[in-house]
Amino acid sequence: MKTFDIPTYYRSPIISRVKAIRTKQDKRKKDFSPSRLNFEGINFILARHFGFCFGVENAIEISYRAIEENPNKRIFLLSQMIHNPGVNGDLEAHGINFLQDTKGNQLIPWTELNADDVVIIPAFGTTLEIEDRLKKIGVSTNKYDTTCPFVERVWKKSEKLGADNYTVIIHGKDQHEETRATFSHAQSNAKSIVIRDIEEAKILGDIILEKRPKEDFKIVFNGRYSESFNLEEDFNRIGVVNQTTMLASETQEISDFMAQIMEEKFGSDSLSEHFANTRDTLCYATNDNQSATMALLKEEADIALVIGGYNSSNTSHLVELCEEKFQTYYIKDETELISRDEIQHFDMHSNTITRTSNFLTNKKPINIIITSGASCPDATVDRVIQRIAELLDEELNIEEALTELKSNFDA
Repeated sequence: MKTFDIPTYYRSPIISRVKAIRTKQDKRKKDFSPSRLNFEGINFILARHFGFCFGVENAIEISYRAIEENPNKRIFLLSQMIHNPGVNGDLEAHGINFLQDTKGNQLIPWTELNADDVVIIPAFGTTLEIEDRLKKIGVSTNKYDTTCPFVERVWKKSEKLGADNYTVIIHGKDQHEETRATFSHAQSNAKSIVIRDIEEAKILGDIILEKRPKEDFKIVFNGRYSESFNLEEDFNRIGVVNQTTMLASETQEISDFMAQIMEEKFGSDSLSEHFANTRDTLCYATNDNQSATMALLKEEADIALVIGGYNSSNTSHLVELCEEKFQTYYIKDETELISRDEIQHFDMHSNTITRTSNFLTNKKPINIIITSGASCPDATVDRVIQRIAELLDEELNIEEALTELKSNFDA
């Protein structure tokens, strides 16, 4: 597998070694059981897969190369490189400015750009409209386009669906940068619509089967479908793709449901003519991280810590999974572990930052589950582990814990 040249402070002395042990033991990534770092007073239960994925490391490598190769030029990012405040903050500290916020609101006017400027396309990709605008200014984006290859794969699948006269149903969050980009690319080749979840899929299904009035289509999906939709014709052939950071199980549920709708409308004998198989658009890293988190649900633990940016879609889904069983805290880094008795964390259900007292029990050893989103550096996970140990006055014998971990998988 390709390795990336990213700044060393994104690497970690603990987690990188844990991952190396697991990779050697499980080269084909078939074993989703967690990794355990056991100490006298703490047992850390780490998800098998978490942290930087291929697309994120690729984006970071390209971004820092742009900084190195253009010391005398202005460098801009279209928006946040990834949804991690530490990574984005470091890029800003290196002189990179953001042109837009995560919702597409302009921070720096396009008129301030000129052809000599460097513009980096973030890992989420961007819309065809923005690409065209930059071309008209004279800014070339090919050299520093960090769009994730798995996002591009979704675009290619959408193009193929359009060429075969399918309508593209995109499972995603319509305000997310990646979904905005995917919708732009998809609708250039096919009629396209964004749906958020299975409940909206059910509404769309009822409209397709004429169980709901046509007027509901424009009301429910306002601003999330391409122009000139013909409800009688444009839902005769459909295919489902997704924002790559959505829960794979939810995308599959939506896809299976829409297949049932088409079977009900056209019959089982002709289903293949009306519904496209799009399983190959699901991101391997998202799948691996989610499968590893599902494996954590088989464990017993006192609390779970999920680490990542508060606006990170893939991290939020890991939180959703952990919340099914554990008292779960969504934190961005170690600074939110305020004291032995208090943690600051993000409540994504109310979209607020809150504080909780007595989050650590007096039990010894305390069992703590840890995982992180695809945009969270392993070094941040290291610091969370070290901060927990500090709060509990625990001395971490890392070498002994890693030796035990290795022996458990060598046995």
